Amino acid sequence: MKSFEIEIKWAFIFTAMGLFWMVLERIFGLHDIHIAKHAIYTNFVAIPAVAIYVYALLDKKKNYYKGKMSYRQGLVSGIFLSVGITVLTPVSQLITATLITPNYFNNVIAYVVEQKQMTQEQAMDYFNLKSYIIQSVFFAPVMGVITSLIVAFTLKSKSI
Repeated sequence: MKSFEIEIKWAFIFTAMGLFWMVLERIFGLHDIHIAKHAIYTNFVAIPAVAIYVYALLDKKKNYYKGKMSYRQGLVSGIFLSVGITVLTPVSQLITATLITPNYFNNVIAYVVEQKQMTQEQAMDYFNLKSYIIQSVFFAPVMGVITSLIVAFTLKSKSI
């Protein structure tokens, strides 16, 4: 486990960033009064998410691999980071839905039904904690591996 301490640390940092992002979305009204703009602005979380992958792999390269990291080593580190994030995702979704923004699902259901984007039943089936946990458990590793592929390539040492 000692060889993956850095990834575990950064998985917690990533999760904290995601929770902070949810607080910001709620503060700025993206979960209620400005819910129509939520689908656009929520995507900007990709910027700090990618930055965390970069910092995590830089941390691994500097402090574990002594400044020289191969593409494979970076990719393995990124994949383990993605696994850590995926494991923490259900807890993060639960905290978001119960503590940070408990009315989000009701608000988004009302919005999509009002906009005739979904029926009430479809919206209730899609916008709920169980659905979001399932979606995020599949989404986190896929996006994590894609990000890891790119970041590991960018940060690999030239001489390895």
